Amino acid sequence: MDIDKILEVVLYMVPALLTGAIAFTFFKKFVDNEENRRRFQLLRENQKHSLPLRLQAYERMALLLERINPAKLLLRVAPLNDNKMDYQNLLIHHIEQEYEHNLAQQIYISDDCWTMILTAKNTIIQNIRKTALDETVINSDKLREKILSNLLESESASSLALSYLKTEVTQLL
Repeated sequence: MDIDKILEVVLYMVPALLTGAIAFTFFKKFVDNEENRRRFQLLRENQKHSLPLRLQAYERMALLLERINPAKLLLRVAPLNDNKMDYQNLLIHHIEQEYEHNLAQQIYISDDCWTMILTAKNTIIQNIRKTALDETVINSDKLREKILSNLLESESASSLALSYLKTEVTQLL
């Protein structure tokens, strides 16, 4: 008789356990789906707020690249005297100052884009230093002329970086 009672209890419990397991599975799927929906809504809301910040960062990086473009930099920053090394240091100081002013923008742009901007800055500085070491350059005016003539021979690093930046912005939008 005890075995009959145990068997009867087991037969009543099997459908209850099966129903409980099915209810648990459906409830778990529902909760997971709701969590994913909330996460998606939060992500969309964050993107709505972060997109203007990212676009503003790209705008500032474009401005940085335009300001350190040697052709525009040489027109904006006039030599203080005839010493070519003083003028080289002044140009490099202006480039570094522009760069440091925009350092925080790297948070909002991609690593590849930031690397491209950093490479452009370093290339421009390197070209200015290399040109200043040229024996034919004797004063600051000759340094300006030589840097500008070098720009005519090849595209500036800032132009290449700006082109990359524009491509990235179009992909962002």
